[in-house]
Amino acid sequence: MLLWALLVGLSFPAVGLMSELPPLSLTALRFAVACAGLWWLARRADGFLPSWRLLPLYMLMGLCLAGFFGAMFWAAHHATALSMATLYVTVPLMAYLMGLGFRVEGLNWQLPLILAIGAFGALALAFAEALSHGEGLQLGVGEAVFFLGCVSSALYPVLSKWGLARKRLPESAAVRTFWSLGLGGVAIGLLGLVIEPATQLVAMRWQDFTLVVYLGLFSSALTFWLMQRATSVLTPGAVTAYGYMVPFVSMLLLFATAPEQMGWHWLPGSALVLIAIGLLLRQGGKEEEAR
Repeated sequence: MLLWALLVGLSFPAVGLMSELPPLSLTALRFAVACAGLWWLARRADGFLPSWRLLPLYMLMGLCLAGFFGAMFWAAHHATALSMATLYVTVPLMAYLMGLGFRVEGLNWQLPLILAIGAFGALALAFAEALSHGEGLQLGVGEAVFFLGCVSSALYPVLSKWGLARKRLPESAAVRTFWSLGLGGVAIGLLGLVIEPATQLVAMRWQDFTLVVYLGLFSSALTFWLMQRATSVLTPGAVTAYGYMVPFVSMLLLFATAPEQMGWHWLPGSALVLIAIGLLLRQGGKEEEAR
């Protein structure tokens, strides 16, 4: 999940470099690239061909992914980076609460405390970055759309854990990732054909296409394969809590490209995020010893 956080952290700057293209069709193209990359791994695994009873669950999981990425592509041009980063810290808490509802989370005080520490740290890093860029926190249509995407993102690991706990989903993380991305991509692509002008996607620059291939292979196929592997041993709240490392990765990228922006205002958020991740790793180690 630390590798997952690194890859996700690198994806946000990449999205910001893209032209303003139709978000639904762009998400479908990204998922198609991801499925092409996963095909060779998934087709050799047991349970590759799902039964018809599994298709609705895979479809719902795929729509969760499509909802988040479609919202992110659209909101990237209608919301500030600070607003998006602030809203994203709600994902682990929502995943934990949904997990309680689906009975795949345990009711205890440790994980919510870790989530709170990580959330405060991620928020502190987001505000530190806003000070560096002169951005302000705002709430508008872009933020509302991105928040709905965050709800979708939180639901994805909950549905995965629920399916695994009830032996409905196969053990192969590649198979689960392939079909959820594939069916979600088909659904969001058909919707995009209906409500978005296809001519905009045809006008895509070669730089945009290169970024889509990168995002599809590394920020969709690889990251969600890693998440599915982690979901088999961690709870949804613990899995999504590693998202608090994403603004930390963004901070390191900023220091690499603009070292003059380094300052003490980055320290509180960095310390809280590292403490939260350390507590998560410690808790995971104890659970592994108990098993």
